[in-house]
Formats: sequence, structure tokens, C-alpha cells
Amino acid sequence: MLQIPELLAPAGDLERLRYAINYGADAVYCALPEFGMRSAPTNFTPEQLSEGVIYAHARGRKVYLTMNTLPTNEEADRLPQAIKDAAAAGVDAFIVADLGVLDACKTFAPDIDIHMSTQTGITNWAAARAAYNMGAKRVVLAREMTLQDIATLRDKTPPELEIEAFVHGAMCMSVSGRCLLSNYMAGRDANRGQCAQPCRWKYYLSEETRPGQLYEIGENENGSYILNANDMCTAPFLDLICNAGVDSLKIEGRAKTFYYVASVTAAYRRALDQYLADPMNENFELPEEVLAELTRTSHRHYSPGFYFGREQARQATDSATYIREWEFVGTVDGWENGVASCQQRGKWSLGDTLEVLCPDGRSIPLNPEWIKNEAGELVESTPHAMEHYTIPTPELPPMSLLRRKV
Repeated sequence: MLQIPELLAPAGDLERLRYAINYGADAVYCALPEFGMRSAPTNFTPEQLSEGVIYAHARGRKVYLTMNTLPTNEEADRLPQAIKDAAAAGVDAFIVADLGVLDACKTFAPDIDIHMSTQTGITNWAAARAAYNMGAKRVVLAREMTLQDIATLRDKTPPELEIEAFVHGAMCMSVSGRCLLSNYMAGRDANRGQCAQPCRWKYYLSEETRPGQLYEIGENENGSYILNANDMCTAPFLDLICNAGVDSLKIEGRAKTFYYVASVTAAYRRALDQYLADPMNENFELPEEVLAELTRTSHRHYSPGFYFGREQARQATDSATYIREWEFVGTVDGWENGVASCQQRGKWSLGDTLEVLCPDGRSIPLNPEWIKNEAGELVESTPHAMEHYTIPTPELPPMSLLRRKV
């Protein structure tokens, strides 16, 4: 029987959870203020987590809670309450890396599934089988594994053990996020969700007898970004990942915007649906619209990650800058009688060619003939942050997103 892979999207807060679900995610992963590997996002209060779970479950989707930091003794004392709060909220699984957290989850919420985080560093079938024997329902694989590695792991582990793998997003220059650079250089611990991303910085060479003199290392005309990594994009070969035995396709990005979450989730939803329409077809053809959509969010140059081996990883990128070809400018809150009610998220003006991304993945070109502000007055642009305005459009569903070419 065909195993239908899950599409798993990031949710840094309640708004991003809603957009992820409406744009095609089967499940989302999120965190409370403590114990998650992203301290920068807003994250969820226990009350918001409960609200998010209700929203997801009402639509047949799941919510996984990340608790994958390595807690201190003091933090370990607070673990039981955090676990009980999450259990009361109704989360579907805990994502953990620390054995003490694993034990606490099994003690205080024994009915909730355990997923072993990528932070655990599972790179082989023996580690995956050990995790299963300790009670894990799923393992989130290290991003250094190849397609062949994953297929071998699948063959040598119990079929009941689920496999999750990253398919899109930022890559760490270290092994599955285990890096001390940020702690050493900025006092922010990457293994506790506080990474300052010093691997993205531009570096110079200094010589001890010439203090204060910095020399370009000279990687190229932009300088030297010797530790910087490309973003991963696997959409063109998503069929190979599914065929290797992966049960959950994970999008990275809990620190990204809800526009990023919606756009990337919509793209991978379409790619996965294309595979599922004919899973036995060995000539998987990715719809052109998928790669087009993946150029409409801010990203670094794309690479296939390590799926085809290190020699084809093409991880190094020669710049710290992002590719930003499109700008997100607004949300559609409602539509009636040919008029869309919108909220400003960026300035645009009459004459600009817009594009609308709909929750079903459609992209619709748009060139509005007029803009009216909240008072009903005709205006030339939308310069005020978060202002409400109306424009004439074809029928658009709520939560559609407006963008313009930069």
C-alpha cells in the first residue's frame, strides 16, 4: 500500500500556524518559550498553543511541539510543567533530543508520541533502531544523510518507525546544528536556540605582527564567506526522497515570516501532489509553477543539500546576501462583489503589477485600476503600515497574499 508522506511546515507563532495549514501543510511544528531550538521567534504561550491545536485538529492536521534543546539542571526542574501544559493543549507529538527530556515526556505525558530531533544526530540505522527501542515513534534524520543512506536506514529499521527528513530551507555549516561558533563569538548558544549565524559573516585575515590591519582573503570580488551555506531545495527530486522511504517532508523556517511559510508550503504541496498523482512514474516532472513559486521568497542560492553526496552538495555560497526578487505587500482579508478588502504589509502604487498567491497555490496576475483607503477615498499608493484599503479584483479567497516584483 502506498505510504502518503506528510508535509510538515514551521510555525513560529499562531499566525504562521494558520497560514501553514491553509496553504497545504498536513502538520506543523512549533514551540513554547522554553526548550525549543528557536528562541528568536515569538513562539507560543500555553494558551496560544491550545488555540493552535484546536485550529489544526478542526481541519484534520497535527501539531508537534519542539522540546529539543539540551536543558540545564535549573531548566530540567521546569520540564514537568511545560510537558503537562503541552499535553493539556493536546499536541500530537514532542520533538526531543535530550534523554532526560525523553524520559520526562514519557513520564508526564505517556500517551503523546515522541519524535527524536535532528539535534540527536541520527545518521545510521543502528541509532534509529535504538531510538525506536527507547520509545520514539519517529526519527528526524541528520541533514548530512544521502538518499542511499536513508534507503538503507529504512530497510534496516522496524516499519512502524517513521522517518522525517528536511526538504527545504537554511542549512547549517556544522553537523546538524551542533556548532559552538555563535557561543564563542557572540555569547549566544546555538544549541539552545540562540544562534547568531556567524557562519554567514564576512571574514578577513589578520597577522599578529600587524595589529589592526585586515586583509581580504580574496575568495571572490565580494570578499570571503568561507563558512556560508546555500539553502536546500529538493522540489525537483521530491519523488526520490519519498521513494527512499521518508514519511514526513520537513520545511525549515520557524524564524521566517508567515508569507515565507505560506509560499514555500504551497510550492511543496503542489510538488507532493504531483508525485502522489502517479507515484509509480519514474519520470517525475515537477510543475514549472513550483520552482517559480520558490523564487518568490527571500532565499540564498539553492542546492540539493547532501542528498546526492558531498561531492554534489554545492553547499558553499559566495555572499551573505539573500535573493529578493519579489516583495510581499499585503493580505486579503475578504472579497465581495468584485472588491477585495486588504491590509498593507508593504507599499505599492497604482501602475505596479501585482501577483496574488491563493491558499490553493494559484498565482493570479493583478493590475488594479484603483485603490481606496479606509475612508473610501481614492489614493495613489499604500504608504501607511498596516492600513486597510480596497481594490478591484477577481474573486479571491481570504488569506490570499499580495506581492509585487522588485
